[in-house]
Amino acid sequence: MARYEHIAGDLRDAIVRGDYPIGGRLPSEADLALRYSASRGTVRQAVALLAAEGLVGSRQGARRIVLGSERSQSFTELHSFAQWARSMGYRASGSVLSSRRRPCAPSEAVRLSVEPGEEVLDVRRLRRLDGEPVLVERTVYAGWIAPAVERLDPECESVTQELYESAGLVFAYGEHLIDAVAAGAGDARLLGVRRGSPLLRQRRTTTSQEGRPVECSDDRYRAGSVAFSIRNSTAANPLVRRAGD
Repeated sequence: MARYEHIAGDLRDAIVRGDYPIGGRLPSEADLALRYSASRGTVRQAVALLAAEGLVGSRQGARRIVLGSERSQSFTELHSFAQWARSMGYRASGSVLSSRRRPCAPSEAVRLSVEPGEEVLDVRRLRRLDGEPVLVERTVYAGWIAPAVERLDPECESVTQELYESAGLVFAYGEHLIDAVAAGAGDARLLGVRRGSPLLRQRRTTTSQEGRPVECSDDRYRAGSVAFSIRNSTAANPLVRRAGD
């Protein structure tokens, strides 16, 4: 673990404990550098990581304001579930519930830029944080990457990392649609909630560095297990509102 990640982890734990309440301020960069015997550049990296997670404000040149203390994933950077969990100090795990090849549906063909009926790989996973089930992933992989996905250990912690190491694939761009859905019987059983309970749904499409679609996914999070953080301004606004579909 890099030095700045260690500092970020220590500060994150302090925020979660309430040592730095919401609306309060972190110590200055100079004070933190002295406390951790680190350079101000290293401290700046640590605080920037907390800002990306939505825990502190992103304004530079001043003591950062604490914005929240919950498990929050930011859309300002593209991270896998496991990468995000590690950055937050949690242990990610998961297991494959089903994996099969099938013809893609018309809506999937549009998202993956393939012909309707072309063969894709359909994988369903249950993901956990510190052993607690929080997410059911339904991921459809384009046929060109399917063999590499099928070779992965079903219990691997990070599909993103394993595909990078085994196939040299870099997930570079992502589009996310967020809404809420009611838990069906299957998801309710897997996530330990009642049928009909609200789930946070993230529909995403991810592409490679070359812009080639890799996967599209329907991810359903148990309510209260994670929050998504979006920071924007009039200069840069990544958030687009869409009518329900």
